[in-house]
Amino acid sequence: MTTELHERTRDPEDVTTPEAVIVTFRREILAGEPWYPALLRAIGRWRLPREQVDGRLYHYLIGGEAFDWLLLAERLTDAAADLIPEHEREQLLFFNRPPLELGPDEFRRLIGPAKYRAHLNFLYGVVVEEALQLAVELDVQKELRARVWGSDRRTDETVFERIYGRTREELLAEFRGERGLPQAPSISLTEQREFTYWLFKRRLRTADPARVASDTRRGLVQLSRLEACRRPRPTEAEPVAEQVIEVMRHG
Repeated sequence: MTTELHERTRDPEDVTTPEAVIVTFRREILAGEPWYPALLRAIGRWRLPREQVDGRLYHYLIGGEAFDWLLLAERLTDAAADLIPEHEREQLLFFNRPPLELGPDEFRRLIGPAKYRAHLNFLYGVVVEEALQLAVELDVQKELRARVWGSDRRTDETVFERIYGRTREELLAEFRGERGLPQAPSISLTEQREFTYWLFKRRLRTADPARVASDTRRGLVQLSRLEACRRPRPTEAEPVAEQVIEVMRHG
């Protein structure tokens, strides 16, 4: 599956260069447009999958397929911070609470269908996958507390073995080996997200469909619990797990 996020040769007339996108974004806000729809239109025009700004690496596209739109939203709103209420910006970036509620169809229209598909890849392949890991971790911790003598096994080893059939160290070594990455003692946030998305794709590839759907629903339930703790209202509707899994299998 591919997206429209890609490198391009810089053209001074190109309205999709970062500079041009930011100028248009600011101009729309100054003209009286609500900043959130203007932001989504700017995201729709964006083309770079990654960039470095003031020494910081922004990696918007995970695994070439999964689009972290909130990271790009952070980058763009940084460039228009003087035009956006700080409270509204923080609510969007930290809690995914936009100042305007838009349905999934309108969200898709504004950022474009390719980026919307990539957004779903990130949602299910990174966010829900992390929630699944948390759900299993909570179960393991509950079991350990119930044991009289405890356990000398690391919780993360048990979590990864239950979901993926192998330890985290084994899987991380395999992931890095496939990518030609060094077997370093630490892991960056970008690499962690790449690893999580790789685990998701591996789970789709190796587990039976019923188990895949069951585990994904479990991740969605855990994510809903987390969202309920921080949002006064439900999140926007997204396609059900089985639909997304089917697209991912054949994408």
